[in-house]
Amino acid sequence: MKWINHGERELYRDKWVHVTSADVELPDGRHLDHRIVRTAAPGAGAVVVNDDKVLLIWRHRFITDTWAWEIPLGSIKPDEDPAAAAAREFEEETGWRPGALRPLLYTQPSPGLMTSAHHIFRADSATHIGPPKDGFESDRREWLPLDDILGLVDKKDIVAGTTLAALLYTLAQRTRRPTE
Repeated sequence: MKWINHGERELYRDKWVHVTSADVELPDGRHLDHRIVRTAAPGAGAVVVNDDKVLLIWRHRFITDTWAWEIPLGSIKPDEDPAAAAAREFEEETGWRPGALRPLLYTQPSPGLMTSAHHIFRADSATHIGPPKDGFESDRREWLPLDDILGLVDKKDIVAGTTLAALLYTLAQRTRRPTE
């Protein structure tokens, strides 16, 4: 059942986000005033695994006033390849340069509210190049055992939607049987 957008009016706009109010017709003919958050650019991030450990950043999110582990993730610059953006963000936020990246997953974290889209890549190695350029992004960076991920989710030490999707997908790939 498709919802139809009959038009939008702007509520707020800056260089990062655009908020509108949409006149949406539901399948039964009723209308509702629905908010839409449009983000300026898609994001890219990376899951980097080495010896069954994944490099994560421990950071504070002021909006929810919470601390949690996350994968490095940031905006894709205009004319930048998503994989290049993922590598750049990973290096800036961790001080590690990821090895060869390959696509892991694409996710829309909250498509009922916003247009945010994330391209997530995976590497199986990384080289330490020095302190992170964007050290303000996190309190610390640690290689955590993949076997600890579910426990960290249970403890609410991993809560960000894209990080959850990327790490749980990585874990699922470990147990996936090759197709015959």
